[in-house]
Amino acid sequence: MKLTILGSSASTPKINKHTTSQLLKIKNHHILIDCGEGIQMQLRKLKISFSKISHIFISHLHGDHYFGLIGLISTFRLLGRTNDLNIYAPEGLQELINLHLKLSNSWLNYKVVFHTLKSKSEKIIFIDQDFIVKTIPLNHRIYTNGFLFEEKFDERNIYKSKIKEYELEINDIKKIKNGEDVILKNGKKLVNSTFTKKSKKSKKYAFCSDTAYHEKIIELIESVDCLYHESTFLDSHADLARKTKHSTASDAAKIASAANVGKLILGHFSNRYRNQENFLMEAKIHFQNVELAIEGTKFDI
Repeated sequence: MKLTILGSSASTPKINKHTTSQLLKIKNHHILIDCGEGIQMQLRKLKISFSKISHIFISHLHGDHYFGLIGLISTFRLLGRTNDLNIYAPEGLQELINLHLKLSNSWLNYKVVFHTLKSKSEKIIFIDQDFIVKTIPLNHRIYTNGFLFEEKFDERNIYKSKIKEYELEINDIKKIKNGEDVILKNGKKLVNSTFTKKSKKSKKYAFCSDTAYHEKIIELIESVDCLYHESTFLDSHADLARKTKHSTASDAAKIASAANVGKLILGHFSNRYRNQENFLMEAKIHFQNVELAIEGTKFDI
């Protein structure tokens, strides 16, 4: 997994600071998580291909998390997109986009498949041979989900030298990758464990924004490799965090510690603060492996 931060500011964009957007690459899949203003400029600046984006996950319908979506959808058409686009979002987004297309007398030359999210409990919303996506119900002022992305490595890796040595056929290879032993035509038995090695450890990435301090998510994100958790405020504005149902850097770090995650990435910073290093300082009181979601930063998960 590779994560690129496209935007990490809260509420409003500023010069060189954009609202929440991330690009997650899992194998050959390019996944957009939230779609704040300025998303297209960030994609171009970071030389990320528009056409490779296949799935978009929207956490909630506050503008700083989806205002860039209509423009992006329109640009996809102008660039000649023909592949389907899958959008996972709360109820209402499909209506909003369809209304825009109607009032602007616009159209799309590709299919947008909307997957409406309504459940208030954890739910698998996508699964294929490469990865799984589950919702993480959050505690915000409106219906909001985080997302848990997990790679899939089901098959065992076969040693290539053994394929050549025993002239294995395709059906034999499939059986071995599935963990079975194989009997060759000459009667020789090939024991699976001597021909394969375990697949890579499945990587997990949890995205949690926007939310108040919410202990119920701890069991859902237990031991993930990397957690992105909003940290809109510093401790000096903890009262405002509670009022607006956002988190402080300390809140995010306490969740990371309790969930025993590998790494914590802080983001969704209020523009009232000039020095983002203070977020690190307050978080590291509770959890050590912390980094900031600086725009353009790339993380290997």
